[in-house]
Amino acid sequence: MIQSIKPYPTYKDSGVVWLGDVPEHWEVSPNRALFVEVKERDHPEDQMLSVTITKGVIPQRALLADSSKKDRSNQDKSAYKVVRPGDIVYNKMRAWQGAVGVSDYQGIVSPAYVVQRPREGVDSRYFHHLLRTPAFAKEAERWSYGITSDMWSLRPEHFKMIYGCFPPLPEQAAIVSYLDHADRRIRRYIRAKQKLIKLLEEQKQSIIHRAVTRGLDPNVRLKRSGVASLGDVPEHWEVRRIRNIAEMRVSNIDKHTKDGEEPVRLCNYVDVYKNERITENLSFMRATALPAEIKRFHLESRDVLITKDSEVWNDIGVPGLVEYTAPDLVCGYHLAILRARRDQLEGEYLLRALQSPSVAYQFHVAANGVTRYGLSHGAIKSVLVPLPPLSEQVAIARDLDDKTASITATINRAQIEVDLLREYRTRLISDVVTGKLDVREAAARLPDKIAELDPLEEVKALVEGDEETEDAGLDAAPEEVET
Repeated sequence: MIQSIKPYPTYKDSGVVWLGDVPEHWEVSPNRALFVEVKERDHPEDQMLSVTITKGVIPQRALLADSSKKDRSNQDKSAYKVVRPGDIVYNKMRAWQGAVGVSDYQGIVSPAYVVQRPREGVDSRYFHHLLRTPAFAKEAERWSYGITSDMWSLRPEHFKMIYGCFPPLPEQAAIVSYLDHADRRIRRYIRAKQKLIKLLEEQKQSIIHRAVTRGLDPNVRLKRSGVASLGDVPEHWEVRRIRNIAEMRVSNIDKHTKDGEEPVRLCNYVDVYKNERITENLSFMRATALPAEIKRFHLESRDVLITKDSEVWNDIGVPGLVEYTAPDLVCGYHLAILRARRDQLEGEYLLRALQSPSVAYQFHVAANGVTRYGLSHGAIKSVLVPLPPLSEQVAIARDLDDKTASITATINRAQIEVDLLREYRTRLISDVVTGKLDVREAAARLPDKIAELDPLEEVKALVEGDEETEDAGLDAAPEEVET
């Protein structure tokens, strides 16, 4: 894809730190020369649009479909701002995180958003890519105003003072054409990898479910478990609630500092969600905690952590086994520690039991919430787990390690490839729109016609298969009145 792409022949100093050197024939101008803010209103019947970090501007109905997110917009939408195709829209509170993009749709957005219309000679699709680069996000952060990061706001009067770079209009169009083509190819590769990951996860869960509900002896006599999701279990097994076989501790430690706190490393939600084993190779968040908190939420080897709340219902109850302990390693917020009673339960077996769909289902049906799902302490403690004798727990855990090791390794490799593809895409876009790479010849060789998806189908593909599940940028701007 980039074999024939090289830098431009000559460069000049842009005079702008975040841009660096730019091609000699490119222009560098403040946004006030490129865009005009528009505040058109009184179109309450138009569709609602959302501005997200990972997807830019998309119809709100596509975002809310199959999601726990709810429509938090006002019933009276007469004050909402009109967005026309080609407008650049950004979330004032999230611009520094990348919540900006060009709209392909006619619609309306909350008064808390800013709508910028391109002037003559500006291809807003080019600026869609430029304004979504990590470098611009840092520049937007520098210009944002507020007491804390949760309150930082990029006001229109500051947005117009930020400088950007751009080539002549035909070259802008060529860059957009090339990046669209590259982006479609990369997303196709990502979706293929994610489909593979999903199939492997289903295969792994099937193996685990069979072992933790039936054991290793195919001829064992069975009995009814009394739990619909578990089905029959071996006759000599028990079915016990978590409260009877493990101690639960729910952490309240976050990254904020208070008087008297000491430095710690936090094992947080992402560490558990993305890793079934908590090892010393993970990059733990640096934070502080009170001595009493450190003592209570210190992680011990063989502890099992579970996610206890999430914006997505089926991300509840995801387990991770602690295989590394250190004096300063503690459990972070949004997690619960399950510490097995060693005379009844092996931590390794508990990990596998909680990975079984039959047990995970109990977490999912117990979760409650509207915009964010959570598990009460009682709900966690009440989950029923199949419990073989200790020696059989050890044997099952070892057998599952053997049977799932290659599957887990393949999943991890595929996920690494997905992460690398995303990093490559981000770097490619940044290098092209800031003039570090010249794609004019490559764009000229592209096929005249590229298979296009219907716009809503394209959004559906983005939402389903091409981005991180924990997008913090979902239409999060508050309803506010402009002054």
